Amino acid sequence: MTKKADFNADEWAKVVEGPLLAGMQVITADRRGTIRESMAMGQVYAKARQQQGGSELLDELVATPPAMDPARTRSAGDVGRASSEGLREALALLEQKASAEEVDAYKGFVRAVADAVAHAHKEGGFLGVGGKEVSAEEQTALDEIEAALS
Repeated sequence: MTKKADFNADEWAKVVEGPLLAGMQVITADRRGTIRESMAMGQVYAKARQQQGGSELLDELVATPPAMDPARTRSAGDVGRASSEGLREALALLEQKASAEEVDAYKGFVRAVADAVAHAHKEGGFLGVGGKEVSAEEQTALDEIEAALS
């Protein structure tokens, strides 16, 4: 089983940053509902902390406070590009050091974070009536995240 100790500090920071970047990409795709979406992201981490034991790598990932390097988004130009680059870097590291099952679990966690954010706030409508579960912009962000994970 792969654990945090198998990575140097820079590598581990990239692995930890991946799910957060994916969530931020969905949040910034559509500027409405940011508080609910941020809370949804936190709930995915909290739930994962409660369900420890499936993967030592994920257990250590969710035990590490999520952090993002603001310089990454500035240098990439936007959160979407930073997210795609960050996820690809994290996956490259994981594919070198982790088992296929652990890589799949990581991808699943990233998808869970992004999906929770996208579904946290109904888009459009009036006073919560009508609207769509996921806006077109959020769906585009989810598609980009999926492409980066593939």
